[in-house]
Amino acid sequence: MSEQRRAPSKGQLSRHAARELAVQGLYQWQLTGKSIGTVEAEFRSQVADDDLEDHENWHKVMEIADLALFHDLLQGVVRHREELDRAIAPLLDRRLEDLDAIELAILRLGAYELSKRLEVPYRAVINEGVELAKSFGATEGHKYVNGILDKLAVRLRSAEVAARRR
Repeated sequence: MSEQRRAPSKGQLSRHAARELAVQGLYQWQLTGKSIGTVEAEFRSQVADDDLEDHENWHKVMEIADLALFHDLLQGVVRHREELDRAIAPLLDRRLEDLDAIELAILRLGAYELSKRLEVPYRAVINEGVELAKSFGATEGHKYVNGILDKLAVRLRSAEVAARRR
């Protein structure tokens, strides 16, 4: 029997939109050196939309996004950046500094959710990372993100991963 995929719920769409915004905010933070508070304020006031190609999509994402989650993701990733980078670095085939900025933002976001948001299933974290990399990253970036987050899940959530694989 083939498994039918259900349409995402309103909550899933809202959380995905928050993650989309968080990746864009983290990318901006990494490149500009602005404080994360300034980046978040710009996003919330929609000042940042001047830099986006698809203004209509930006407004739709802002309207449906879980802004509390957006805030938590931005602030949490920045607050725990050093710890997240230490968790990610040994899994890479290059230096952290040599990663594409979008891939780095996605990996930091995924590492944050795997380590600090234990209520989110590890498979959901990996799937979100892959989808974000497909949307914002390089052509094959999603494969790289998938591999790194999968290895990180084994390290950070070994019991959950083992239970799923049984």
